[in-house]
Amino acid sequence: MSQLITEAFVNQYSNNFLILAQQKASRFEACVEVDRDIVGASKSVERIGATEAYDINTRHGDTKYVDTPHSKRWLDLADKGWADLVDDMDKIRMLSDPTSEYLAAGVAALNRKKDDIIIAALRGSARTQSDGSVSLPSAQKIVHGSAGMTVAKLLTAKQILDENEVDEDEPRFCAVTAEQLTNLLGTTEVKSSDYNSVKALVEGKLDTFLGFKFIRSERLIKVSTSRFCLAWAKTGVKLGIGKEIKTKIDELPTKNYSVQVYASMSLGAVRQEEARVVEIECTEAA
Repeated sequence: MSQLITEAFVNQYSNNFLILAQQKASRFEACVEVDRDIVGASKSVERIGATEAYDINTRHGDTKYVDTPHSKRWLDLADKGWADLVDDMDKIRMLSDPTSEYLAAGVAALNRKKDDIIIAALRGSARTQSDGSVSLPSAQKIVHGSAGMTVAKLLTAKQILDENEVDEDEPRFCAVTAEQLTNLLGTTEVKSSDYNSVKALVEGKLDTFLGFKFIRSERLIKVSTSRFCLAWAKTGVKLGIGKEIKTKIDELPTKNYSVQVYASMSLGAVRQEEARVVEIECTEAA
């Protein structure tokens, strides 16, 4: 409950509410596969593995059958909510009704939580068919080497995806914080052919470099002085949505007719294949 709402009374000389600086929209939803309208608590993701063709050595010989490998990953939904109360008497004393701004703040909070769920799926454990789990293997991780983000690390991430035969026509993404973008500019000399591209990337004039569309997020996991950035192909993760963000505003008689602002959603995510995801460890100031 907002006990500090009296700060917005008329004597503050303002009839507008400023929503303080924050990430408002999901930055990752458009970068992964999305499965909507899921019914139930979980849904399986069917996977088909690689097979080999056989030689045909005789005319009119018998057909040989290939045993196509099948496996499953499980996507588990979780419910997320946001609510706050706006006292009716507070609204009377204000020049502006805060309800819509509260709602915007609630939706922004849920969108950030959506990104957290996708980030966790990218680098965390994926639930398998037998209720086991699979972690991202070391072969899919680039250690920091006491350095921030470098062009060499990005080239290594690209090489890993290419060597795994991830389709080059599939959209690829790289999530970094503002500091890694600055790292790239600092490690690229003016005479370098990469410099102009990196400078445009940092200035927001370009969003793609080395085949990766860059996503800036300050929500990437940081442990001590290590920031864990991520590079992946779009099908590397599936986001499942059981319920899109829903919002509701009600008067509550049991709360002296205060206005309740409420928002909720139901969703989950799972990494579909380790070969499509690369973790890039970067040194970042504490």
